[in-house]
Amino acid sequence: MWRSACFVCRQNKTGRARANHMNSTQERSLRDLLQTQQIAALGTLHNDQPYVSMAPFAILPSGDAFVIHVSQLASHTKDMMVNQQVSLLIVAPPIPQLAAQATSRVTIQGLALPCAESTPGYSEAKTAYLSRFPQSADMFAFADFSLFVIRPSSARYVAGFAQATTLTPEVLAETLSNG
Repeated sequence: MWRSACFVCRQNKTGRARANHMNSTQERSLRDLLQTQQIAALGTLHNDQPYVSMAPFAILPSGDAFVIHVSQLASHTKDMMVNQQVSLLIVAPPIPQLAAQATSRVTIQGLALPCAESTPGYSEAKTAYLSRFPQSADMFAFADFSLFVIRPSSARYVAGFAQATTLTPEVLAETLSNG
């Protein structure tokens, strides 16, 4: 099985990738990626099968969660109500002279929690979402749309060839809140 050098060198004695701190250039690159890209691929389980859809996302100011605003009619919303485990993939735009495999990207794994108006933190989540997507304000009046907060359990950031690292939720939040 082929493994990149960056993966092998960052494994601990159990063979699992360990959480790493990033250098300041990588931190800035990750923050830039998440601040400039507004759309994620949202992975859910649909009838016990992987299902990927598109979801605009925002980040809470604390950096400890992502916010999506989705319709109850969508398959991914129904999936999250059955199984809260999700992943988000955010990818930088392609650069013609760069190999596709070297494109910067981050995969967030976590739990998607419904965030109703009565939920603590709803106002903060709505504000974060609307500050990024002000054109979505009218959609908050639609009865079938609701917020979900995605709390990361891990993140895998690939800044390019031999620049991959697994981040704990705490390191991710610290990186995102220090921007």
